[in-house]
Amino acid sequence: MASAPDNRKVQASSLDQKDQNLQNFPTPNVSIEEIARIRQECKEESFWYRGLPLSLGSMLVVQGLVANGTFKASPRFGPLPKMALAGALGFAVGTMSYMRTCQKKFQSIGVHPFFPKWHCPHTCKECQAKFEKTELEKSKTPIS
Repeated sequence: MASAPDNRKVQASSLDQKDQNLQNFPTPNVSIEEIARIRQECKEESFWYRGLPLSLGSMLVVQGLVANGTFKASPRFGPLPKMALAGALGFAVGTMSYMRTCQKKFQSIGVHPFFPKWHCPHTCKECQAKFEKTELEKSKTPIS
């Protein structure tokens, strides 16, 4: 009779590895409520300031092109599929275009959601010194 492999050891080791990864991740002194507030603010602003206007604008342009005869309307559904596609694409592009603004909001409180050095595309001596200083501080901080 063959014994079944012990899955508890595999699960425990993967959980330990996840805990180690979380401990190595730099966490600033920012409350979770503040991060949640900024996320909600970014969602609302990206919708109202970029997503909705680009969606409505692209739908109006497509409707104008269909009425002008540049785009042919479907005989069965009319201009609705083209307008829906234009609205969805406009909304997606508008929402994604607000991502850089949200990234700057997070960076202003000390959270770097993508990559710590993303804001500086070049490697100058000043930026390199800052990067090395933060890496040195991280290595000196004890993990408890």
